[in-house]
Amino acid sequence: MRNLWINYHFIFYTLLKLEIMKILQVINSLNIGGAEKLLVDSIPLYKAKGINMELLLLNGTKTPFFYELEKKGVNIHFLSADDIKTVYNPLHIFQIIPYLKQYDIIHVHLFPALYWVALAKWLSLSKKTLIYTEHSTKNRRIKNKGIWWILDKFIYKRYSKIVSISLEVDTAIKLHLFEKDAKFCIINNGINLSNFNKTLDKKAKEVEKTKITIIQVAGFREEKDQATVIRALQYLPENVTLLLVGEGKNRIDCENLVKELNLLDKVLFLGIRTDVPELLESSYIVVVSSHWEGFGLTAVEGMAAGKPVVASNVPGLNNIVNEAGLLFTQGDEKDLAKKIQSLIDNPDFYNKIAQNCKERAKLYDINTMVDKYFELYKMLI
Repeated sequence: MRNLWINYHFIFYTLLKLEIMKILQVINSLNIGGAEKLLVDSIPLYKAKGINMELLLLNGTKTPFFYELEKKGVNIHFLSADDIKTVYNPLHIFQIIPYLKQYDIIHVHLFPALYWVALAKWLSLSKKTLIYTEHSTKNRRIKNKGIWWILDKFIYKRYSKIVSISLEVDTAIKLHLFEKDAKFCIINNGINLSNFNKTLDKKAKEVEKTKITIIQVAGFREEKDQATVIRALQYLPENVTLLLVGEGKNRIDCENLVKELNLLDKVLFLGIRTDVPELLESSYIVVVSSHWEGFGLTAVEGMAAGKPVVASNVPGLNNIVNEAGLLFTQGDEKDLAKKIQSLIDNPDFYNKIAQNCKERAKLYDINTMVDKYFELYKMLI
């Protein structure tokens, strides 16, 4: 009888714990990026499942993503509101320590948040459960090895679970750390499919008929390769224009390249936009040109918008796009132009690729991703 009472008590306590699960997501900032977009789309879905989920930013600069989450009633904490360089301030370690006591699980994204949270746990002798989501196949630590490999080995051991967003990312991090234990798992990223398939207004449809617009949505960062798309315009018809959505330190180089190639009337730099689904749906072709990717969230968004996606044949993109959209040799503007031209010249081929992309996008519903993380949270608690 006593054992039965203990079992009931344990089950009741477990259910109660799951019901009031408190989880803190930690990321550097809410600048425009794939990992950040993922949190903006997924946190409200976790909350709808009854999880008490909050967000901690190393840098709390107000961005469109920040305001979007604020509107959705998400509780956002931040350690600094200064210049983005403050994310590298090691004093954040001590600022993070008090947060460790308030939540059941701390779920971390990106470097240096990866380091600061792990060191906060280590210095405070905390037993808190930490999860880290690995978002990329490459970074400077992996490339440079040496002391970074030793530090990474120490840091990653502080985490109970390492989640990779794709098979390629999982393989890369295991090779880097020389680890193959059960703490590694794969949960593919997802997108909110309901944000797409909206009926285009009349003006957008008219624009699509009069000129051919290709679009790339990506920050101007090291891993992105907008320059190849710009150079490809030299080999495409005069009525093809390029929209580049995003910001970053490499934008100035791309603007200079546009001037150098005399393409000022064919390239528009749109900066940060909050209407990306509408921009994708009103464009003719979606291009994802990258040096490397962890997953390729914008490729899936382009597919969900019902557009043919033409992407670099690199890890993190090729598995998603292959046999649905078209792949071109990374950095080869002539091959990219050839793939784009094949879609322009053949309407039947265009429609076939667009339909294939539409079907492929259904595999990456964000609700599937949220369900898998929810099960992981329950298991760890």
